[in-house]
Amino acid sequence: MYDCILITGGAGFVGSTLAMALKPCFPETRIIVLDNLHRRGSELNLARLARAGVHFVHGDIRAQEDVLALMPEAPGLLIECSAEPSAQAGYGGSPEYVIQTNLVGCFHCLELARHAKADVIFISTSRVYPFEALNNLPFIEEETRFTLAAEQTMAGTSAAGISEAFPLAGARSLYGMTKLAAELMVVEYADAYGLRYIINRCGLLTGPWQMAKSDQGVMALWMAAHHFRRGLSYIGFQGTGKQVRDVLHIDDFCDLLVDQLRHFTLYSGRCYNVGGGLSNSLSLQETTRLCAEITGHTIPLASSATTRPADVRLYISDNRLISSITGWRPRRDTRMTLTDIFDWLRAEETQVQSLFISR
Repeated sequence: MYDCILITGGAGFVGSTLAMALKPCFPETRIIVLDNLHRRGSELNLARLARAGVHFVHGDIRAQEDVLALMPEAPGLLIECSAEPSAQAGYGGSPEYVIQTNLVGCFHCLELARHAKADVIFISTSRVYPFEALNNLPFIEEETRFTLAAEQTMAGTSAAGISEAFPLAGARSLYGMTKLAAELMVVEYADAYGLRYIINRCGLLTGPWQMAKSDQGVMALWMAAHHFRRGLSYIGFQGTGKQVRDVLHIDDFCDLLVDQLRHFTLYSGRCYNVGGGLSNSLSLQETTRLCAEITGHTIPLASSATTRPADVRLYISDNRLISSITGWRPRRDTRMTLTDIFDWLRAEETQVQSLFISR
């Protein structure tokens, strides 16, 4: 096992949860997290990380000197979680922050991995797949959701969802572009410098401690709105709330990463679609119903038919490749996932309420 693991973006939702999950599994490993605390609410994770025995370093992956300053630690594994994660990033303004963070930042991380000869796990996204191609897939409009039609002709598409074979030609959002370009850079570094890597293209990750915003973290946002009794809006695709995503509990993702660390060679050198899959998918309508059941609160819902740039009607992760390696699959269903978010909001209401009320 590794003597030292570095997690970039390690005070964010995914990075901090992962660090706290890895520490008890690998107690002898020094775990370092690097974060610039740009995302509001990430500072709330610092005390939790410290209690877990995780070492925090304040730094910015956009600054190469901040990243290379970690060289004396010589991490054996770098988990690249840092990102500007919104698919709406850059629209209506400059894309500089998303490009500098997601693409230039990844380059700086790979330079550290090159110097340290470290293994790399890159946390990518389903948004690398072109939105127009996804939105043109045959679908059925049902009472509460859009559903992929049983008969599909596009490569990498079936009733089970989108596999790694889905074509990559086309626009995918500025955010998706940076993540796909970073994936390519990981592969090229691996080939040029002999690095081992794993790329996980994640669907909708959610769970406790996700400081959600209107453009990212929809499940946590939906539950918070119900808990704090704030209104919401169905946006785009006729404003019916029938758009669908598969939902993966962050703890299921952490279980996968633990397995990948223990069997790195088996997973190494490939990209994997990682999500909740068809059985753990929800439309916004269905999410509203579940949140109302769990909280006991009904909230006002507005509607806007205008679809946002690069938005996707329907995305389901086809998990069959990742499940074929050692048998990993999600164990927590959507109700459990939303209930865990609700329990967290109630337990931490005092410190998180302002984050959600003001957004």
